[in-house]
Amino acid sequence: MIDYPDLGKRIRTARLKKGITQEQLANMIDVGVTHISHIETGATIPSMKTFVGIVNALDCSADELLCRDIKTARPFFSSWLSELVSDCTEREAKIIADTVEALKASMRRNRQKD
Repeated sequence: MIDYPDLGKRIRTARLKKGITQEQLANMIDVGVTHISHIETGATIPSMKTFVGIVNALDCSADELLCRDIKTARPFFSSWLSELVSDCTEREAKIIADTVEALKASMRRNRQKD
């Protein structure tokens, strides 16, 4: 199941990262500004044609936008995690790594109980 509000947030983040307004994106893929706004809030599900247009206009991959909803997004997700901590100090990176390890262990313990 696709989490459309989350997809919309990822589209918005990618758009802002490119420095493109909703109006510019709408013009690039030949849809209305309101349609882009509704996609970004999750109120509207984009058609495949619109989604592909967004991917091409934002020069990103579908994996990047759908990574929480597809099973083969692991390489992107790993890259994203690396990028997330790339500007951390050594101490910050250690705290983040310790937190992730503890969370992972907790999740696995909970999964065994189920």
